[in-house]
Amino acid sequence: MAKGRIIIAEDKCKGCGLCIHHCPVDILALDTSRTNKKGYTPLYVTDPEKCIACSMCALVCPDSVITVERFKKS
Repeated sequence: MAKGRIIIAEDKCKGCGLCIHHCPVDILALDTSRTNKKGYTPLYVTDPEKCIACSMCALVCPDSVITVERFKKS
């Protein structure tokens, strides 16, 4: 079960890929089937259920387009 949720400001993403290389569960990829308003290939989450909410993606993003919400423990 996912421990968090990744929110991506897709229109601001430049598709640099830094977050992809730092994700320990390998759930981030570039959506090569489309481009955003700025003409870049945006990031997407391939398997949201595997997110461990480590926030590495948000920490390494040079443009701060990624937010990680952590789910409360029940």
